[in-house]
Amino acid sequence: MTETTEAPRLRWTRGRPGETLDVNRPVVKAIGRLIKAGEREEIRRLLRTWHPRDIVELLVQLPLKRARKLFLVLPAGPAAKVIAGLNNDFRGALLEDATIERLAEILDGRDAEDVVQVLTELPDEVQERLIPHLREADAIRELKAYQEDSAGSIMTRKLVAVPPVWSVGQVVAEVRRRADWIKKLSAVYVVDTDRKLLGYLKLRDLLLRPSDIPVEQVMRTDLVSVSSDMDQEEVVRVTTENDLITVPVVDAEGRLLGRITADELQRVVRDEAEEDVRLLSGVSPDARPNDPVLGIVKNRLPWLLAGLVGALVSGSVINAYEAQIAAAAILASFIPIVMSMAGNAGIQAATVAIQGLAAGTLWIGDLPWRLAKEMLAAVLNGSIAALILAAIVFVAGPLVGVADPLRLALTAGVALTLVTLLAVTMGAAVPLILHHFRIDPAMATGIFITTGNDIIAVLVFFLVASLLYL
Repeated sequence: MTETTEAPRLRWTRGRPGETLDVNRPVVKAIGRLIKAGEREEIRRLLRTWHPRDIVELLVQLPLKRARKLFLVLPAGPAAKVIAGLNNDFRGALLEDATIERLAEILDGRDAEDVVQVLTELPDEVQERLIPHLREADAIRELKAYQEDSAGSIMTRKLVAVPPVWSVGQVVAEVRRRADWIKKLSAVYVVDTDRKLLGYLKLRDLLLRPSDIPVEQVMRTDLVSVSSDMDQEEVVRVTTENDLITVPVVDAEGRLLGRITADELQRVVRDEAEEDVRLLSGVSPDARPNDPVLGIVKNRLPWLLAGLVGALVSGSVINAYEAQIAAAAILASFIPIVMSMAGNAGIQAATVAIQGLAAGTLWIGDLPWRLAKEMLAAVLNGSIAALILAAIVFVAGPLVGVADPLRLALTAGVALTLVTLLAVTMGAAVPLILHHFRIDPAMATGIFITTGNDIIAVLVFFLVASLLYL
C-alpha cells in the first residue's frame, strides 16, 4: 500500500512592525519551486485565501522572471487587485510578458480610471490593441485624451452630484445607494441642469440638517475647484494651500467632470518627488529600474554628455592658467576644493528653492529677499570654511615648502568665500527663474548647477590667485 502525502499548506506570516521579511523566505522559495515545476493548480490552491497585499509582497520577493509567471497564473479577480497595489515601475515590468487576452481578462470590468493608470505603463501599441477589448473603451479613451499629468488625467468620476432642489433626505438616500461604488466620500457636489458646479455639502451637513430641508438652503458656496488642464503639481499646491483632502475638477464652462481624491494627491506628491530626485541625480525622469541596457544609455547619456561639456569648459579654464600653475604648482591642489565647495553650496540652495516652489511657499516675487537671505548665509558659511582652510594652509604651508604661506592662506580664504557666495546665488536664483518661465526647476540642479559652479569656481579661484598670490 502506497502512502500519499498532501503538499503542505503555506501561508504568508507577517512579522512585527519593522521586522524584515526574512522570516518568510521559506515560503518564497517553496512557491518559487512550484512555479519552476509548472504546478499551476497547486499555486492557485495555495494562494486562494491570500490577501492581495500579501501576493504583492510575494511578487516583489520573487525574481522578476518567476514573478511574471506567477502573475499569469493568478485568477483575473485577484490579479486585478494585485495590479492596483503595485507601484508603477514594478507594474510595467510585471506586465511585459502578458498577452492581450490576459490583460483584457484582468482589466475588463475595472473602473476606467484604474485601467488608464495601468495602461500608462504599457507600450503604445499594446494600449491600442487592448482598449477595444474592454467594455469601458469609450470612457478610457476620453480619460486618455487629457494631457498627461493634468488634473483631468488623474481625476475619478466616482462622485455624488445632486440638484439644488433635492432635500437633504434625498441626498442621504443617494449616498447610501452609491456607497459600494464610491467607497470613500468626503463631499457631495451640487450642480444645475447643465451640470455646472454650484456648491457642495460636507457629510456633517447631511447628518446635522433636517431631512426635509432643500439642499440650496444649506449648501456651501466657498468652492475651490481646478480646471481639467491644470498641471497635477499645481493641483497639489492648490489643495495644500486650501487644506483640502479632495478637489472637484471642472471644464472651461465650469461643468463638473470629476474629483481628485486624497489617495491620488498623495500619489502625485510621491511621483513628483521621485522625478525631482532623478533630475537632482542627473537622470532622465523617464528612467525606470527595469530599463534595458539601451534604455539606460538613452536616458542617461545626454546628461552625462552635458556634464562632459561642462568638464571640458572647466578644463579649458584651467588650461588658460597653465602659466600660473607652472609658477606655483601648489595652486593645483586647491582646484578640487573650490569645485567641491561650489557644487555642494549650489545644490543645497537649489534644493531648498525647489522644495519651496513645490510647496507653494516661494514665487518669482520672492527672489530679492530670497537672494539677500541666501547671500548673507553664504557669506557666513563661506567665511567660516575659508578661515578653517586658511588656518590649515598657514600651518601646513611651511611643512610642504610654500614660500609665502600667509599670502596663500589669504588667497585660499578669499577665493573660497567668493565661490560659495556665487554658487549659492546661482543655486537659489535659477530654480525661481526657470519656474517663472514654466520650466521644471529640478532641471536646474544636478549636472547643470554643479557643472556651472565648477566653471565659475575655477575661474574665480585663478582670478583671485592672480591678484593676491602670483
